Amino acid sequence: MDLELNGKVALVTGGSRGIGAAIATGLAREGCAVAFNHWKDADAAANIAGAIGALGRRALAFETDVSVFDDAQTMVRRVVADLGRLDILVCNAGIAADRVLWKMSEDEWDRVLAVNLKGCFNYLRATAGIFKEQRAGKIVNITSINGLRGKFGQANYAASKGGLVALTKSAARDLGRYGINVNAVAPGMVRTEMARQLPDEIVQQAENEAVLGRIADPEDIAGLVTFLCSPGARHITGQCIQVDGGQYI
Repeated sequence: MDLELNGKVALVTGGSRGIGAAIATGLAREGCAVAFNHWKDADAAANIAGAIGALGRRALAFETDVSVFDDAQTMVRRVVADLGRLDILVCNAGIAADRVLWKMSEDEWDRVLAVNLKGCFNYLRATAGIFKEQRAGKIVNITSINGLRGKFGQANYAASKGGLVALTKSAARDLGRYGINVNAVAPGMVRTEMARQLPDEIVQQAENEAVLGRIADPEDIAGLVTFLCSPGARHITGQCIQVDGGQYI
């Protein structure tokens, strides 16, 4: 199926590994040049840039902290200068610092909200003017089913991801009149490095919750994101779509 993305330029935050890497390479496979950022993960970033290059597409990798407002502005300007345009934004970068509420530190709260929620705002803010001027753009924010239902030991993470859902809907209202689509994708547990660091019983619990009997691979998330960035999704906006194998029904 041709998603009509050939020649488009995408920016993916947190694109060096896991879900972000799958999204970056998935968009490249559909014909996009891809810029992405990472945080102190140069070897992984080089691997993804090489994979994108092997597909015959241009790749730009940046080491930036998504929580820094000015860094987002600078990166977006450089992407447009180097690649000539910007059509797609995928806000994927995220971290977790799990702890029960009565033991969670202020720093653990602040850092997770800064990366997961403010980081998304920073890139929305940096790209909104460009998309508004060209009266076109696709934005996809990666949230989580735990932002919809809450999760024991994840007050900071769930709050940040729930905030992303509200941010997505508000941005869709702000930008819709300019032909810009803004959606969110809410994965359940995904087979990433973050999941591999969890105790086996936590992963097993997620598999048991999923009516399909398994947790997702990153490519399961990337497939939907790529579609939402295509003309085929032109009448979809303000939505939060779960990709969780029925883990949260």
